[in-house]
Amino acid sequence: MPSLKDLKNRIESVKNTRKITKAMQMVAAAKLRRAQDAAEAARPYTERFNAVLGGLAASVGGSDSAPKLLSGTGSDQTHLLVVMTAERGLCGGFNSNIAKLARTKAQELIAAGKTVKIITVGKKGRDAIKRDLGDHFVAHVDLSDVKRVGYGDAQGIAADILTRFDAGEFDVATIFYSKFVNVVSQTPTAQQIIPAAIDAEEDAAGTLYDYEPSEEEILADLLPRGVATQIFAALLENGASEQGARMSAMDNATRNAGDMIDKLTIEFNRSRQAVITNELIEIISGAEAL
Repeated sequence: MPSLKDLKNRIESVKNTRKITKAMQMVAAAKLRRAQDAAEAARPYTERFNAVLGGLAASVGGSDSAPKLLSGTGSDQTHLLVVMTAERGLCGGFNSNIAKLARTKAQELIAAGKTVKIITVGKKGRDAIKRDLGDHFVAHVDLSDVKRVGYGDAQGIAADILTRFDAGEFDVATIFYSKFVNVVSQTPTAQQIIPAAIDAEEDAAGTLYDYEPSEEEILADLLPRGVATQIFAALLENGASEQGARMSAMDNATRNAGDMIDKLTIEFNRSRQAVITNELIEIISGAEAL
């Protein structure tokens, strides 16, 4: 049974931990508002951009002059997986859920005889899948020094992916990230970006406009921007999801620390009462012996 001193030290230790988790919760709450606003503000632009691409793609159809980013290489043998996670932990299952989705996809492709290459964005995702899929890593993007993700960061990642595609290093590229729903819900998502996945619902948009220059020329210019736009939107969604997950995790940790303090305090009081009772018994016994 722990002594009174041990119990007191444990209570103080848990109280200090609770102060830290409470502070982290407040910091995450402050960052969440800005990250959520950024993610939600980017959604209309991304949706409209994809609608324009859908209309252009519907006009081009399956013609031989369609850009390679739209039509693909004609093969799906080599897949590039871009796993986007956080640089820091203490955010619940945020990082592990994205890594799990990417790992499952990679294992399915490998089992089907496909070649898998992986680019990791964020240290935590790299650490999570390194043991199982480390041999498939081809690059890593470190954003630990970036305080606020900007479009330039997405452009850098997109430029690397497009360079590899032009060099024939892969046929299909898919990004993995977590879509922000609310503070307690973030959805791990896999989205194909090369060749461009166009929604069938937007096909009719192409009949409403006449384009000058040709649709093929416009697509050749817009598709690389579309890759960067989708990556940027994913980074923003990830940023909001990370802060929401961290806020929720730190809130749970703070509550658990409070419960532990209550239990330890009860145990401390019981132990102290037992010590006092024993001392009284000893005093009474000593007095009776005189």
